[in-house]
Amino acid sequence: MTTPLWDPQQYLRHADHRTRPFHDLLARVPPLPGAPAPRIADLGCGAGNVTALLAERWPGARITGYDNSPQMLERARAHATALLDFAEADAATWTPGEPYGLIVSNALLQWVPGHADRFPAWLDGLAPGGTLALQVPGNFEQPSHVLMRELAGSPRWRSRLGGLLRHADAVLSPAGYLDRLTGPGLIADVWETTYLHLLPGEDAVLDWVKGTGLRPVLTALADDEEARSAFLTEYRDLLRTAYPAGASGTVFPFRRIFAVTHREK
Repeated sequence: MTTPLWDPQQYLRHADHRTRPFHDLLARVPPLPGAPAPRIADLGCGAGNVTALLAERWPGARITGYDNSPQMLERARAHATALLDFAEADAATWTPGEPYGLIVSNALLQWVPGHADRFPAWLDGLAPGGTLALQVPGNFEQPSHVLMRELAGSPRWRSRLGGLLRHADAVLSPAGYLDRLTGPGLIADVWETTYLHLLPGEDAVLDWVKGTGLRPVLTALADDEEARSAFLTEYRDLLRTAYPAGASGTVFPFRRIFAVTHREK
């Protein structure tokens, strides 16, 4: 899969909707060890806006946001403080170098093939009483993804885009996460939620996916503006049928999967 180039400004256009699941995830995180200065890692910190929310929740915490996108890290560092910093790292290989009270990952792991294989190392990196908390999208069988994959695999685009995009196996089922995050001394809580986002503006779903799921396509066609425009036009027309705009905006159902695992003291 092509490593996508990220556009922080585009990603943040729907920041309110994208941030809501992170609030819901943090609401299930129990008190952290090491208070009042717990150690926290944010894997896939992106533009840093949700990492800053960790500092609001635990103002004395020492927090590091990790990401492998230079574009995102440049934007994230605007949130840096004496206790909050950012560093380049890839979740596919990152291993805790010290005990953490919280390791959190918000809407990242769907980009990391085999990410569940990293769980043992991350769980081992938790301090007694620490927590691993994650959230991933579970909407890969929804029209926004299905239509994108079908178009990318069509005769016109197959040679450039075929096999580029993710399928439902990019994430585990809720039961799969429960299975991989339970064990001796671990207490796991797994759930799913489908949000009905009401998006404003014209071609709102297209605008949303330009910040996330469409990034591999936009990256692959970045050097060919004519092809990029043609793909977006075809995809836009498909989305208009799948997600018709209403008087108050466009309804965009979005399923997400959450998991919080707490290590007993």
